[in-house]
Amino acid sequence: MTLVLLEKADGKATITLNRPEAMNALSHDLRTAFYEACQDIKADRDIRVVIVTGAGDRAFTAGLDLKELGSSGLGAATDQKPASNPCRALENLDIPVIGAINGVAITGGFELALACDILIASSNARFADTHARVGVIPGWGLSQKLSRYIGVSRACELSFTGQFLDADTACNWGLVNRVYAPKELMPAARAMATDMATIDPEFLKTYKKLILDGYDRNFKEAMALEKQVTDAYNDSVSAEEVERRRLGVIERGRTLKG
Repeated sequence: MTLVLLEKADGKATITLNRPEAMNALSHDLRTAFYEACQDIKADRDIRVVIVTGAGDRAFTAGLDLKELGSSGLGAATDQKPASNPCRALENLDIPVIGAINGVAITGGFELALACDILIASSNARFADTHARVGVIPGWGLSQKLSRYIGVSRACELSFTGQFLDADTACNWGLVNRVYAPKELMPAARAMATDMATIDPEFLKTYKKLILDGYDRNFKEAMALEKQVTDAYNDSVSAEEVERRRLGVIERGRTLKG
């Protein structure tokens, strides 16, 4: 079985974790295949947006393969090499990454979801941080990212209980943007990706980097970074180009309204 499926079409790539019989658990071989898919995308200048999802409707991914982890040691839980850490492999991509969460995203799977730039979910989706239940401290970012996304109190509740968070509550808490019926999830993800793919790809890369780099800084430093990037980038944009694109925005608005 091919552990990771990679599809490309019209500037979009879809990575599908493909171990549905094992709830798409992140075995060593799957993580290697995931890295290779990310490297393929990184080398393909035609790809502007990535969608990450899981096969089937039960699991996005249940996280690291605990059977494999039990026999090989805990090194994988803190490994930072992109070739074996799927979160780092995703973070190395400079184009937008949409996580289409089709089922449970547990522990390392929750961390992989948080490595995406945008999350949308099926009504089947559920999120859980079971690190405390397993007795392993997270090493792929969950302990720091989750509180930044949903607040310290809510993050502590999830992490200290190991309880599941349903899709609708995740949406209400701001973890995911939208919730869809299972059959509507991938069409919605592709529609969003198609919309993003119409934006100038170099602009998207610059904007993504600015947002993420700024998020890592305090507000004052982030504002200074914005000015620095803005001054450098906007100097190369002509007034004629801005006007052309402004008219395009107006026309797009009319089309969408109609």
